[in-house]
Amino acid sequence: MKKVTLGRSNIEVSALAMGSDLIGSRIDRDTSFRLFDFFSENGGTLIDTANMYACWLPGCKGGESETTIGSWMKERGNREQMVVSSKLGFDFHGCAGGLRAAEIERECEKSLQRLQTDRIDLYYAHRDDRDTPLEETMAAFDRLIKAGKVRAVGASNLALWRIAEANTVSRVHQWSSYSVVEQRYTYLRPRHGADFGPQIFISEDLKDYARANGIALIGYSILLQGAYTRSDREVPAQFAGPDSDERLNVLRAVAKEAGCSPSQAIIAWMRQSDPAILPIIAGSKVEQLRENIAALDITLSGEQLSRLDVAGNPGVKQGWIQPT
Repeated sequence: MKKVTLGRSNIEVSALAMGSDLIGSRIDRDTSFRLFDFFSENGGTLIDTANMYACWLPGCKGGESETTIGSWMKERGNREQMVVSSKLGFDFHGCAGGLRAAEIERECEKSLQRLQTDRIDLYYAHRDDRDTPLEETMAAFDRLIKAGKVRAVGASNLALWRIAEANTVSRVHQWSSYSVVEQRYTYLRPRHGADFGPQIFISEDLKDYARANGIALIGYSILLQGAYTRSDREVPAQFAGPDSDERLNVLRAVAKEAGCSPSQAIIAWMRQSDPAILPIIAGSKVEQLRENIAALDITLSGEQLSRLDVAGNPGVKQGWIQPT
């Protein structure tokens, strides 16, 4: 699998990340190990998790994903070959949430124990905490990096202005700053006023900020749980409308030309975009991972990329016309 460097973090990772929100919970341990084995055997190195996964499922308390990842790395003896990202910020059973210094330090230790490792390669603020001064949050992250417990820090589900302000605070104090941003992203564009709860969608402004500041972008929920390819999955209401209808038509046409599935075309489009966006893939079956990894062999032409970019109402991208 191709390798890329995550912005200013200088951490080299595989060109695809593997998501793990249902690992060790809805996806049992044996299946999880098979999925991780396949990902690793095909050159995958970046595994994305969080302290809260999968606290929302019945019978789960959070930490199931980290615990399973830690057990797999220990059993396979491959910690040095893997890059692990984790997150904190949401509250759940046994976790107060937020980004106060004490919480960051406490949750980092818990994650390290569950992952059975001495460091987290990439540690995200998973949700904003506007009740805690940015100085306190960024100083705490910087201390973890200086202590060798974290290699780099990132932001996930934070508004752009808060990311920029946090990085300004860090620059003033000469602390480590957010070098990676992970947000929701896919080929279809959200409708005006679409509600994703605490999740934030990658915007054109964020792309500009990332490009200008050498920040790596990572996208999650990129394939809308199979809505692009499965007849039994409808396009989520947050995206439905004429703009998405036109973009879907162009996506399918380009995928047919390239001899790939629409999902593979999306992965190729994301990777060839400017700035490039690293996709997080996931699945409960090896076949799903195999299809996604095969997308790395697809190169879209400049003309195809342009058609994908401009498809739909051009005013939507500029923000002066809202999709209906």
